[in-house]
Amino acid sequence: MILVTGATGNIGRELLRQLHADGHAPGVRALSRDAGRAGPLVPEGVVVVEGDPGRVETLKPALDGVRSLFLLAGAGADARVLEAARGAGVEHVVLVSSITVVTHPHLGPARANLAVERRLRESGMEWTVLRPTQFASNTLWWAESVREESVVRVPYADTGLPTVHPADIASVARAALTGPDHRGRTYPLTGPERITPRQQAGELGRVLGREVACVGIGREAAFGPMAAMMGAEVAGSVLDLMGGDVNDELLAVHDTVSRVTGSPARPYRAGGDVNDELLAVHDTVSRVTGSPARPYRDWAEENAAAFR
Repeated sequence: MILVTGATGNIGRELLRQLHADGHAPGVRALSRDAGRAGPLVPEGVVVVEGDPGRVETLKPALDGVRSLFLLAGAGADARVLEAARGAGVEHVVLVSSITVVTHPHLGPARANLAVERRLRESGMEWTVLRPTQFASNTLWWAESVREESVVRVPYADTGLPTVHPADIASVARAALTGPDHRGRTYPLTGPERITPRQQAGELGRVLGREVACVGIGREAAFGPMAAMMGAEVAGSVLDLMGGDVNDELLAVHDTVSRVTGSPARPYRAGGDVNDELLAVHDTVSRVTGSPARPYRDWAEENAAAFR
């Protein structure tokens, strides 16, 4: 039995869809704080169980009989969730951490993720750790301004990062949950290329059929609204990761996809101005899954309705 936490989130929802498509639905449970709301969102045949990772005592029924757990770091009381999982007989945990444990270990969220990774490795359970970079779905933050003004206001508009599609994180998680070859592995996950916010705005404009302007703003102008939404520490960390504190490891494109899957990651093509530096990425997705990593263009096409 596989238990998927964050079942209605960007990664969890796609993971459930893929597990269902592969015929694993009878052996999958979807964890949600609100089973009634989650029910219509999960594939047929997947059992929805109610529980809150922040209140570990609620997880006992959900963990009964579970042998593999998909866990998002930071979604609850992680250390206690791992303890409860071990006590319930869980054998393998696939943990979504962050590449920032390597690129920005001094930041608070990165320290917290690293602590969870260490807890898992010391738990006695088998483990697989996924370390994605910036999510393509982070651009949903722009949805309101794109809908109302056809504009994106963002700091570091020309800093390109190897943004990863949440479905690719789900694909690697699916491989780790259903196959024996990924235990004891730590996988950095990126998209197939670096892409700047300005290029992302261009892709949104393309799929929407209208121009979406990208206006660069200073860090201070960006910080206020972000701090109001997510707190000062997290806002500062996110701004560092968006380009305020960029380093080679964050910008690196790994070959994990091709090494794991046997197929190269697909390059991003934006206006024909692509060079070798922009295309340097981790190929983990293709190596693990056998399919190339999805470009931001795919995500924009799949989620255009949010910006209309």
